[in-house]
Amino acid sequence: MNDDAVFRALADANRRQLLDRLHRRNGQTLGELCQGMDMTRQAVAKHLAVLKEANLVSWRRQRREKLHFINPVPINEIAERWISKFELPRLGALSELKKSLEGERDD
Repeated sequence: MNDDAVFRALADANRRQLLDRLHRRNGQTLGELCQGMDMTRQAVAKHLAVLKEANLVSWRRQRREKLHFINPVPINEIAERWISKFELPRLGALSELKKSLEGERDD
C-alpha cells in the first residue's frame, strides 16, 4: 500500500465527499456522483482518478455504464497503523482506572 497516495487522496475535501457518497450508496456512475457537486464532470472524473490511483475506489463496467465502488481496505490499514497504536495505551489506562475504581486487582 502506498500511504502517501492515500493521504494525498484523503487531503482533498471533494475527494472525501465522493468517498462519503460512495459509502452511503456504492456502485454509482460518474453522472450520479456529479449530481449535487459544485464542479464539472471532468473535475469529478479527475478526483475519481486520484482515488483510484490510491486504491480507494475501483470501478467495473456494467453494460454501457461504469460503476464506482469504495475500497475501504487502505483506510482500514491506515487506521490500524496510525490510529490504533495511539488508542491502545489510552484504552489500557481506562481499563486500569475502571478496575481500580471497582476495586478489582490483578494480584
